[in-house]
Amino acid sequence: MDPAFLVLQSLSGLASASSLFVIASGLTIVFGVTRIVNFAHGSFYMLGAYIAVTVVPRLLDLSYSPAAFFLGVLISALVVGLIGVAVEVLLLRRIYRVPELFQLLATFGIVLVVEDLVLKVWGPVDLAGPRAPALRHGVEIMGQRFPAYELVLIGVGPLVLGLLWLLMHRTRFGVLIRAATQDRDMVGALGVNQARLFTLTLFLGASLAGLGGALQIPRVPANSHMDLAVITDAFVVTVIGGMGSVPGAFLAALLIGQLQAFGILVFPKATLVLVFALMAVVLVVKPWGLLGRPEAGSGRVLPPEGILALRRFRPPEAALAAVAVAALLALPLLGDAYKVKVATEILIFALAAFSLQFLVGVGGLVSFGHAAYFGLGAYAAGLLVTGPLKAPMALALLAAPLAAGAGAALFGFFIVRLSGIYLAMLTLAFAQIVYAVCFQWVEVTGGDNGVVGVWPAPWAANRTVYFYLVAAVALCAILGLRRMIYAPFGYTLRAARDSATRAEAIGLGVRAHRWLAFTLAGAAAGLAGGLYAFQKGSIDPTLTAIPLSIDLLVMVLVGGIQTVMGPLVGAAFFHALKDAVMPLTEFWRLLLGLAIIATVLAFPRGLAGAADAIRGRMGRAKPAAASA
Repeated sequence: MDPAFLVLQSLSGLASASSLFVIASGLTIVFGVTRIVNFAHGSFYMLGAYIAVTVVPRLLDLSYSPAAFFLGVLISALVVGLIGVAVEVLLLRRIYRVPELFQLLATFGIVLVVEDLVLKVWGPVDLAGPRAPALRHGVEIMGQRFPAYELVLIGVGPLVLGLLWLLMHRTRFGVLIRAATQDRDMVGALGVNQARLFTLTLFLGASLAGLGGALQIPRVPANSHMDLAVITDAFVVTVIGGMGSVPGAFLAALLIGQLQAFGILVFPKATLVLVFALMAVVLVVKPWGLLGRPEAGSGRVLPPEGILALRRFRPPEAALAAVAVAALLALPLLGDAYKVKVATEILIFALAAFSLQFLVGVGGLVSFGHAAYFGLGAYAAGLLVTGPLKAPMALALLAAPLAAGAGAALFGFFIVRLSGIYLAMLTLAFAQIVYAVCFQWVEVTGGDNGVVGVWPAPWAANRTVYFYLVAAVALCAILGLRRMIYAPFGYTLRAARDSATRAEAIGLGVRAHRWLAFTLAGAAAGLAGGLYAFQKGSIDPTLTAIPLSIDLLVMVLVGGIQTVMGPLVGAAFFHALKDAVMPLTEFWRLLLGLAIIATVLAFPRGLAGAADAIRGRMGRAKPAAASA
């Protein structure tokens, strides 16, 4: 291969790595100090690009020079930093004491809000930014021309790394950041104003994200999908390098930049897999990333992120549940075809959300990639029906949980060896591998076009009949998982969740129980995916993608992660809310995001958790009134 081509390809990888590091460095600093998995970081990146395409041309009109261009880039970054401060003061500061998953949910609400605000302010059309003056030409390297602006980007990464090193080691603020990354509670105990520290950290992190977005305007147009496109890569860099380690993020960005530059040459049909395969390998070999380290013990007293206590339904609650089931089963007799369709989808997603609750609420295994098993079940059912075998629907529905369970067993073998955020990120890595295979294995999966013609058997083709089939299967699967929660197996999982060390000390097989739980939850999600494939009539890679995984997690959290039946409430609320809001306005994401944020602020334990709390207070009030 031509050496000049290899050099230029390597330089291209360095330019991408430098840009990615600028973005990921802000994410890793924010996580290191606040421990928030900030999905809104991609939104700050997008805002940096949009503000830059607005500000930079006006400055260039005054002075067409590189200084004016980069001044506009810096101004855009600072404006985004101020927006980050507003987000921290108005929202994040109010939820630092709630379980960390609810903080994640709030940042997801911010993503939805910002996406629609961007569409409202700048419109849906992509906006191309100006090219940097005096950097529009190419530089000759080994007889080949390479963009001058790309060379500047290569230098930006080390420059930002050097400035961050000086900040961390030569300023009091930097020392506090490094101390908080190791043990933020000890920093608070020493009298440091944590609120101010968190605010300044969000300003720094958001500014770096905005800087990364602003620097991209000569390369890519600003568009409303930039946030989700970059946040996954930024998380990968942060996790591979080690959460909270800026030098680790720089090293990881270099590795990923070169992998992307040369991977497309070596594995052109596996480009989407390579980065996540690297993350999976790193986390399996080095669970805390390349330069990361285990988290220091925290003295914070937070509610457990899972089911607190198990109790049977009281007679009034059992009667209410019976009425709800009866009303659901009577829906086809009272509602129109559209309502039956919506109810069928709610049942399917209720099963998928309940399977995720089985992992998160009972086992403490936070999954950011649960849609992978939903999608595996859908693909298994759909390909069996439409492929050469032309299998009947009953066989396809049987294969769906088996295929998803097998995938969950394979991935879970490695996943359950980790804990905390690294476990969650490994679930994301494996899920993205599944998505990449579905997207790029066109000969089998149909690629992004998917597969159509996944229709129910003639006896179940009627929408009402299929609704009752879904109701029977989903309710039986949910009751089966619920029974496991109340069985000794469920108590063992909760013991391992609350203290794995103590559980192992009394002879419980923590890893084996978690692996089995992961497999069972994956199989249940796969069954839901198989049912959804026949409901939709087609399959495509979006059934394995990150947005669906986030939707399932939102259902669990909105319903109440500390309750057994919360995911069912969350699935009904979230899906019905989307169905009710989307037809009303083109800016439905804004309303949905605000609803999610309001739910987090008003009901930090979820809807079902809030109902339990009210019922508990009423129960305590009655004996007090009687004694009075």
